[in-house]
Amino acid sequence: MLRADGVTWVIAHRGASAEETENTLPAFERAIELGADFVEFDVQASSDGGLVVFHDLRLDRLTSASGPLRARPLAELRELGIATLEEVLELTAGRIAVMAELKNPWLFRRHDIVGRTVRLLGAEAVVVSFSRRAILETRRLRPTLRTVQHVGFGTSIRAAATFAWAAGFDNGRVTRRGIATAQSLGLKTLVYTVNEPVRLLELEAIGVDGVFSDCPGLARETLARRPD
Repeated sequence: MLRADGVTWVIAHRGASAEETENTLPAFERAIELGADFVEFDVQASSDGGLVVFHDLRLDRLTSASGPLRARPLAELRELGIATLEEVLELTAGRIAVMAELKNPWLFRRHDIVGRTVRLLGAEAVVVSFSRRAILETRRLRPTLRTVQHVGFGTSIRAAATFAWAAGFDNGRVTRRGIATAQSLGLKTLVYTVNEPVRLLELEAIGVDGVFSDCPGLARETLARRPD
């Protein structure tokens, strides 16, 4: 559920990823403990079509294996500690809202990653993507699901306003004017990825609706301390 108290939403970026390995069940469990409003995670597919939660295209950075994730079957990915989408949704159900990012969805066309993912999500879920096609397909399949279109990388704020619920802004590129433009067009405004207290307060002061953070506990504590 969305907060009704005017406090900026804290979105746990890949879970509490500053404390636990990103996009893992412990990271999501920790984000819940820390009071995040949402957990955000990335959805990709195994070679045999299993929906898994992992950010990188390659396994090298976060596992003991190497090579492309999409070249491995689901059984091997699970042995490496990679969670399935179903496991993540089971963990979070009734406990915290989720933001599912469709990561490189068109690499997985034969596995229908967009359709299968959005059909599994609950009514309170949010779908996020850099891909306009993925957001438009989500809107076609589940018109009532909220969607976040990341802007500034091929999709403008004004274009996003014609089909998305919110615009996602890169922390290093967002401007006060961009936030104001998005909000004037009826978009919610979310900024990624913000881990510094001073920056969190700056973004709150200009009216940003939500922040993605690797440190959801720090973000919640910082934003709760704002002056009256």
